[in-house]
Amino acid sequence: MKRKLNPFLLLYEYLVAVPVWAVLTIVAAVLTMLFSPVWPDRKISYFPARFWSRAVCALFFVRVRVTGMEQLDPRQSYIFMMNHQSWFDIFTVYGWLPYFFKWIMKADLRRIPLVGRACESAGHIFINRESPKAAQRSLEKAKSVLRHGVSVVIFPEGTRSRDGRLGRFKRGGFKIATDLGLPVVPVTLRGCFERMPRGTFAVKPGRIDMVVHAPIDVSAHSADTIPDLMQQTWDAINAGL
Repeated sequence: MKRKLNPFLLLYEYLVAVPVWAVLTIVAAVLTMLFSPVWPDRKISYFPARFWSRAVCALFFVRVRVTGMEQLDPRQSYIFMMNHQSWFDIFTVYGWLPYFFKWIMKADLRRIPLVGRACESAGHIFINRESPKAAQRSLEKAKSVLRHGVSVVIFPEGTRSRDGRLGRFKRGGFKIATDLGLPVVPVTLRGCFERMPRGTFAVKPGRIDMVVHAPIDVSAHSADTIPDLMQQTWDAINAGL
């Protein structure tokens, strides 16, 4: 069913929120490009993106609630696996995930002016799914990053949901987890689709929940049992929806 949008809210979004968001995006991208090479994986290099994300959510009257973070060890590296519903997934994770982390993202995002360059400066990992060799090199880079105590955030569906439901997972991130023996943390993002479904730029105010599930120990898994690990992760994320 097509949702009804408040015309006054639409005016505010396009005349106020979107221009301010554009300015904040430019400032955050420039500061990230300046800070990340000098202070890699320090609070100051993450501050522009985190402030940007929280400011964008405030601009569009989106509240974020996080639960389950107490299950994690702040000294541990993790493979965070999340469902992908809308652009607000990015703002939620950047703004409220209190870890140093790298995204594994589609190579196409590198072409976004300033943002792609900022992501590259921050050390995020672009993956070309159309080239198996290039994709494998990207996954090897992810492994090298994790060895330095940084976590990785992956959307295992590979693309945004068209209807809010959880799609099929790709196995690349799970291979990283089993190769390095790092716990997989399923995370459910709930409410992002309702805020901004795929195919629209209008934002509906409301709440987003980031539900962190218990880490999954991968020590009992190998290449042969990755499908079981994928299903266990899928079940946990889907249960939160």
